[in-house]
Amino acid sequence: MSRFRQAVESKEFLVTAEVTPPKGGNPERMLKVAQSLKGRVHAVNITDGSRAVLRMSSLAASTVLLQHEIEPVCQVACRDRNVIALQADLMGAHALGLRNVLALTGDPVKSGDHPKAKAVFNLESVRLLKLIKKLNEGYDYNDKSLPDGELDLFPGAAVDPQLKSWSGLQKRFEQKLEAGAQFFQSQMLTDFDRLEQFMDQIASQTDKPILAGIFLFKSAKNARFIKNNVPGVDIPDEIVERLEKAEDPLYEGKKIAAEQVKAARELCHGVHMMAVKKEEAIPEILDLAGVKPIEDLKLPETAPIR
Repeated sequence: MSRFRQAVESKEFLVTAEVTPPKGGNPERMLKVAQSLKGRVHAVNITDGSRAVLRMSSLAASTVLLQHEIEPVCQVACRDRNVIALQADLMGAHALGLRNVLALTGDPVKSGDHPKAKAVFNLESVRLLKLIKKLNEGYDYNDKSLPDGELDLFPGAAVDPQLKSWSGLQKRFEQKLEAGAQFFQSQMLTDFDRLEQFMDQIASQTDKPILAGIFLFKSAKNARFIKNNVPGVDIPDEIVERLEKAEDPLYEGKKIAAEQVKAARELCHGVHMMAVKKEEAIPEILDLAGVKPIEDLKLPETAPIR
């Protein structure tokens, strides 16, 4: 069993971090960043064509991390593969020793750096979760048995507690639960009242862990860019103003992220850290938030988990 899966099942406070694969054939920077997170995160989440921008495949990059004893969560997006390729990659992932998979629909092609590429979307995230469940049971998409053995993948899914449609959020969450999601990673969060509402009214139906997405804002300019260009993200003016007034905007961004980690600890089961091009800052953020290294992170068995 993977360390991440053990942590989920023993109800530890979970910490994952997002790292992008290289844009080229040299994984040196990715490895350096991932190694700086050893002992601070349960797993390193490797993106799969995030924002439809070309990078090394998540499967290959995740395998490189595993070869260096760094546990990955391998993202799998439906945008670029038909159902044959998805199954082939999932079988390959299992054979290579990968176990943690985050099932995603994928960002639209037009938002990326190859807008003329052809989108596939043979499946979307819920049906991909159902497919993983079938493969784990020893059957393919057509309900034919796998002669060379079933898979043992640990699938997760994305969730956005800040989605405007509450009924849509609830329906999608329940569909992913039913399809077999074992953990949930949220989009970037800035509204923790909304997270609390989601945890109380929707996520309370399950004991599957919810990881709050925590983003490091590096400057007021960075925050404004995300606010204006990333759909569905509403960054409070208070955050932008704090960054604007700070003598050291990056450190202020770390403090904001640490405050959000503390808020998340009171509400849900873990955090998913996103610090684009500043991943080495994640241990400092965790220190500021009072999150101990992984070895000392186990909660008492009697500790309540919301």
